[in-house]
Amino acid sequence: MGRIICCGLGPGNPDLMSVRADREVRAAKHVAYFRKKGRPGQARRIVEGLLAKDVCEYPMEYPVTTEIAFDRPEYVRLLAGFYDEWAERLARLARAFDVVILCEGDPYFYGSFMHLRARLQARVEIEVIAGIPGMAGCWNSVGLPIALGEDVMTVLMGTLSEHELEQRARNSDALVIMKTGRNLKKVRRALAAAGRLGEAWLIERGTMPGERVVRLRDLDETECPYFAIVLVHGQGRRMEAAE
Repeated sequence: MGRIICCGLGPGNPDLMSVRADREVRAAKHVAYFRKKGRPGQARRIVEGLLAKDVCEYPMEYPVTTEIAFDRPEYVRLLAGFYDEWAERLARLARAFDVVILCEGDPYFYGSFMHLRARLQARVEIEVIAGIPGMAGCWNSVGLPIALGEDVMTVLMGTLSEHELEQRARNSDALVIMKTGRNLKKVRRALAAAGRLGEAWLIERGTMPGERVVRLRDLDETECPYFAIVLVHGQGRRMEAAE
């Protein structure tokens, strides 16, 4: 019997992979990874040049990404069928050998692998290797501490309603807003209404080639790439306050 080994690859820069993940990736004979149709896949890009020459690759192509609203029944049906199919395929493969599944960031933090894990647990042996979350790479790119002292940090999805984004922005110290993309304009309005726009940063492709770090208030764009995060740093205990 083989295993399913999900490797968290970190925020995007291969140098930020763990030693353990690097070792598993280089030794892998069978590698699976998620990707959008027609794209190489972010996780696959991270390991470019690290895989063995004779590795067998299994690209898992999403049947839909942003073409249909995520809360529509058709979207849910298509994604459920996709995960069911790949869980069966991976379970069959793992009867004979180890399969390494690549996952950007940390698999247990909003990772797509969790949908496979729910279908595979109790059927095959599963090992998950932690990775640096993408948000950590982003706040290091800004070069400021995201939270200090008794700051409360809240992680939000840009897909939330504008009202909820505004309310949570008012009631938290540090903010991480993921899934910005097409929601950038809504996120900006919510932060402005909460009085937090002046503190906000947009980080596109954090730690990756083409990284951009800018003040959100200085942008005219209404959309941003998929790999983008908005950060609002907490203002907790500072050195000047301690003095």
